[in-house]
This record gives sequence, structure tokens and C-alpha cells, in this order.
Amino acid sequence: MTAAPARRVVELSARELNARLGEALALYVSAMDYPPGTAEQRAPMWLAHMLRDGWRCVVALGEEDELIGIGYGYRGAVGQWWHEQVRHGLTMVAGPGAVEQWMRDYFELTELHVLPGAQGRGIGEQLLRTLLAGVPNSRVLLSTPEGPSKAWRLYRRVGFADVLRHYQFTGDPRPFAVLGRALPLG
Repeated sequence: MTAAPARRVVELSARELNARLGEALALYVSAMDYPPGTAEQRAPMWLAHMLRDGWRCVVALGEEDELIGIGYGYRGAVGQWWHEQVRHGLTMVAGPGAVEQWMRDYFELTELHVLPGAQGRGIGEQLLRTLLAGVPNSRVLLSTPEGPSKAWRLYRRVGFADVLRHYQFTGDPRPFAVLGRALPLG
């Protein structure tokens, strides 16, 4: 079944996302092609992310106000799991100078997902641009599974460059790329 195009993209508060967390996690599981039990496993993590400094969330809504896309992130910082994973990988591959270059003052684009039936219609780019508009950080970093995908093409199209390639995060056997770029998107 193909989802309708986005009727609108709106920013949600943590409270508003919390009220729709089940729906948001189902979208995430579908978009990432994860097993169904992943939603319950990720819920506490998403709730914890909502408390982080600089957290922002945007969603794409369909005709019936159903979620067809979501994006969120926050200010990356020492001690956060993703930050430490990427810092370690980048140190091993490129050294401390690369860590300082990329990981100082960045916004971590933690999640950006569009329902599979709604992909290829510009919703991901609209979510990305809306989420990053006005972010005060000097750069943005994200991780995405490597290989040909609509997400990969989107990130390249808007100017994301390789920061770290062929990285394997705990709990996911796929190789990931860490991509980054300067802000604002322009």
C-alpha cells in the first residue's frame, strides 16, 4: 500500500511525541526493516533522547494526520553512546584531529525516517531541512546504513560528506557510514 504524500510537516514537543510514541516507533521499525520487537526495545531510548540538550523533532503528517515521516536530533556531547562510538571509530581511522574537526559543536541527526510507501516524494528532504533550520550548531552528523538507498542519495544530494565508513554499531550487523556537513544547509 502506498501512503499519501505529506499534507504538512510540523515540529513536535517532547510531550507531543510521547503521546504518539507507539506510532512513531512503528514507522521507524518499518522504515529500517527491523524486527517488530525493536519498537519496545527502542522506546526507553527515544524517551531519554527527548531530555537531551537541543532536542528537536519534526514529523510529516498524511491526510488523516497519521505519521508518515519523522526526524529528530539533539546537541551531540561527550558521554552519549553514539558520540563515544563515533569518536572511537574516527580516532582509530583518522586520529584525534578528525575527532576535533567533526565532533566539536555538532547536532546529532539521530533519526530520519519515511514510511516505505511514502518514500521518493521529497518528504525526507522536507523533514531534514525543517529539522535543521535554525539549529545553532556549526555542523550536523548522522549515521546511515551503507549502500544504495533513497536516504543515501538524499544525504549526498544535500552535501553530506564521509566522516567514517564501514562502521558497525552494536546490535546491527549492517555496515554504517557516518556522514557530516556544515550548517546551515543553505
